[in-house]
Amino acid sequence: MTSRPHDALFKSAFEAPAAAAALLRELLPTTVREAVAWQTLDRETGSFVDTALADRHSDLLFSARLRTGDHALLYFLLEHQSTGDPVMPLRMLSYQIRIWDRFRKLQPAAWIPPVIAVLVSHVPGGWATSRSFDDMFDPEVMAIPGLAALVPRFSMIVDDLAHLSNGDLSARSLAAFQKLALWLLRDARDPERLLANFGAWSSALAEVQRAPAGIDSFATLVTYMFRVVGPMNLDELRVKIRQLGPAAEEAAMTIAEYLHEEGRKEGRIATLRSLLVLKFQTLDADHEARLEAATPEALDRYTERLLIADSLAAVFED
Repeated sequence: MTSRPHDALFKSAFEAPAAAAALLRELLPTTVREAVAWQTLDRETGSFVDTALADRHSDLLFSARLRTGDHALLYFLLEHQSTGDPVMPLRMLSYQIRIWDRFRKLQPAAWIPPVIAVLVSHVPGGWATSRSFDDMFDPEVMAIPGLAALVPRFSMIVDDLAHLSNGDLSARSLAAFQKLALWLLRDARDPERLLANFGAWSSALAEVQRAPAGIDSFATLVTYMFRVVGPMNLDELRVKIRQLGPAAEEAAMTIAEYLHEEGRKEGRIATLRSLLVLKFQTLDADHEARLEAATPEALDRYTERLLIADSLAAVFED
């Protein structure tokens, strides 16, 4: 069971270049939007994204050519935040520097491309912390004549979902799945609001089901809803999904059963982990990985062996 459902939904919705392009076109200044050759937008992985960046589910990096020349590039760093972070511009700058370092290693003679930082915020109440790197400096110090020109300066584009209505999101030139993802991210921290708005998005949910690969997309959305609404609201959520039709109800039942079994497995793993640490005082990374990957049958074996084993190796032996 993923511990970061917001990251998983965001990545699922916007990792495809076409989906990212649609969102970026909504957010960029008109002059920048018109300068980009959007058909060239591509997801960057591997050598352009170092370990520190790739480890974050939500960070998506894209490159695109500009219409001004064959070799002119822009990069877009697309990030989401569910909580406020007053040092977010500094984090974005650290990502930009890593990207530029990688780029220079691969193309040492080329101009480094601008990296535009785009933040999708679903912080309850709205994004109230820094949007510009300038905000992180003492204003009295920055007021010294000539100093501002000697330090880095950039601003993030912040898509503040908390201040967008259902109508605002629905009016965007995005596919139904992406609109629904933004709605769910906006309302995820307030299950009652999510359920109250469910009816406003029922037609979009039906549209997702009819689309190619619609079952998978619908399952992604419903899985996210089950993870965030909490046990007190599950019955109401099931009633609303049932109103979408038999196919939606069947998918929801299957997902609910899967999540129930997954939760039981997570509970068994947590209990066994505690017992292992209690008996052996430690659980190294290799045995932790074995525990996380264990099948129900393997968990039974490990639990039985724990009673008589004198070492971790004896518990996990093949």
